[in-house]
Amino acid sequence: MTSADSREAAASPSVSNAGQATFDLGLRMGGLVLAILVVALFMFIVKPKSFNLDVGVSVLRAMSSVAIMSLGLTLVIVVGEIDLSFGAMYGLGANSLAVMWIVYGIPVYAALPLAIAAGALVGLFNGVLVTGLRIPSFIVTLGSYNLIYGVSLWITKTSTFNPVYPPPGLEIPSEQLDFFTNLTASFGTHPISLEVVWMIGLALVVGYLLHRTLFGFRLMAIGGNPVAAQLARLPVTRYKILAFVISGVLAAVAGILDFSFIQTAQPNIGLSFTFPVFAAVIIGGASLSGGKGTIVGAMSGALLLAELQQGLALLTPGPHVQQLFLGFVTIGAVALDLVLTNIRKRRSA
Repeated sequence: MTSADSREAAASPSVSNAGQATFDLGLRMGGLVLAILVVALFMFIVKPKSFNLDVGVSVLRAMSSVAIMSLGLTLVIVVGEIDLSFGAMYGLGANSLAVMWIVYGIPVYAALPLAIAAGALVGLFNGVLVTGLRIPSFIVTLGSYNLIYGVSLWITKTSTFNPVYPPPGLEIPSEQLDFFTNLTASFGTHPISLEVVWMIGLALVVGYLLHRTLFGFRLMAIGGNPVAAQLARLPVTRYKILAFVISGVLAAVAGILDFSFIQTAQPNIGLSFTFPVFAAVIIGGASLSGGKGTIVGAMSGALLLAELQQGLALLTPGPHVQQLFLGFVTIGAVALDLVLTNIRKRRSA
């Protein structure tokens, strides 16, 4: 056998594996798109009067918070870690902004970046503990979830804040209030919130980082094969910390945007997002074993969950049905990921 034949034979398995991985991803995304269409068709048949453009706009608005947080969680899962603190970080972003702006009178233009910086700081805290002390990320972020929630309770003194109706003796300048509410103002004939535009813009940015830059390539490499990444001298520690920092920032941004839209910040806001965001990312094709995940998949998972949530709200079966369904979907998505992972391992053996 010539050297050229040897090189071709050696290359063929990797080409085959790459093609099979692409096929697996396409099959999973195709199934997700089909599920979105089936749910829409079902709602059209069951509730034809509720199937209109206004409902579609409300679905996009409803998915925006989950989608923005799922962007950061996707990066963390791709690099082979888990982040469970984003729901509490969502709340801390909104509450820290409310306290700085409404209570202490810091102009909103300065309070906004400071609240986002709080998200980056929490992400840094998570990343350093995971990479420096080698504590499993599940444990670290589960602990920081409770720490962050405790901080939210502490700084707000368990109070609810609304900039339109500040506490007695406090006043919000009208130009600052207009600036803040205009972050998610609605526009168009069928009013759509700017929060949807923020969601799409952030998805494009994070999608470019993950799929079109060296940063994203290295995240995939580190999550896919940590041992090989260490041998290749990739900056594993730095990249894992960056993934956690981005996740914290995006969670804080999601909380701030929702605060702007609903104009209310509560100490426990965001705690219910843990499972919907996690489910959206896993449904979208990210693998718990690391090295796999797409922004399109995460966004599609968030869209499917928002569509189902809106549909269940229209059918009014009761709040318990939504919780039961979310639990089944989350378990099913993780089970599907584990089955596909085992299939890939047997195929490569």
